[in-house]
Amino acid sequence: MPSPSFILLYVADNAVSVPFYADLLGRPPVESAPTFAMFALDGGMMLGLWRRDGVAPPATAPGGHELAFTQPDVDATHATWQASGITILQPPTDMDFGRTFLAADPDGHRLRVLAPPG
Repeated sequence: MPSPSFILLYVADNAVSVPFYADLLGRPPVESAPTFAMFALDGGMMLGLWRRDGVAPPATAPGGHELAFTQPDVDATHATWQASGITILQPPTDMDFGRTFLAADPDGHRLRVLAPPG
């Protein structure tokens, strides 16, 4: 079975979303155009941002998925993201799969940060 090579998020405005993700990921996009940008992630995965009004066929609304980031110190990451103005949807919480919090990007895509137990 083939392995996924990139994730696409449909966004309202690349001029807002590209700087948001460049700051969040700590790196610039490797490809950028008015309607599309691509970020190279660790491990070979790519993250694409595609302006929603150009997607064919049209895309559905966000909210049915999450991008998850594993971090050793969930509380420190939460404090950093909160201080930078990122929308927090759930404060740091202990759940079955570890310590976690939930945030949102400018389009409402869910961004989960977690530290698995152990």
